[in-house]
Amino acid sequence: MSSLRPDLQRVAEMVAPGSRVLDIGSGDGSLLDYLHRAKQVDGRGIELSMEGVRQTVAQGLSVIQGDADTDLDDYPAGAFDYVILTQTLQATRQPKAVLENMLRIGRHAIVSFPNFGHWRVRWSLGVSGRMPKTRTLTYRWHDTPNIHLCTIRDFTDLCTELDIEVERALSLGRDGRTRFEGAGSLANLLADQAIFLLRKKT
Repeated sequence: MSSLRPDLQRVAEMVAPGSRVLDIGSGDGSLLDYLHRAKQVDGRGIELSMEGVRQTVAQGLSVIQGDADTDLDDYPAGAFDYVILTQTLQATRQPKAVLENMLRIGRHAIVSFPNFGHWRVRWSLGVSGRMPKTRTLTYRWHDTPNIHLCTIRDFTDLCTELDIEVERALSLGRDGRTRFEGAGSLANLLADQAIFLLRKKT
């Protein structure tokens, strides 16, 4: 594939060339394909949907069908340089355990998620009294796969609790492009989504 969504482009920029990468929830394989071609990574994927697995395999990439909640336990510690989870953490049943596993099997983790603390989400909930829908949160409350929505502040609190170092944080707008660096109060209010580069404190 010749191009990436803007948010995936930001993720790709965080990956060092020649790295060993595990992409969890790899979808159609577009990020893995880009990393393989542009950065010569040794990439692997885990994807829940059989259609996503087929699309990725069709590109000559290595992927298995699997579930982040149950299958990460099977990977040995330190098997990868980067473990990536884009727009999927909020759909896992045990996000804390998934994050811990990512930093057990990888030296670095890259996580992105929609920010439920954005001012439009707050305003929509306050005015309508209903669970909001946005460009990054498009489902209705009863059919959404997103079962653990969080804010940027919630996520940074979890990182502190788990003794995880935030190496870099990007706050993105509705178009998926970087608004500013950081994960402070302003990001929590103005970012539609966020990307974190993490590592376990030593």
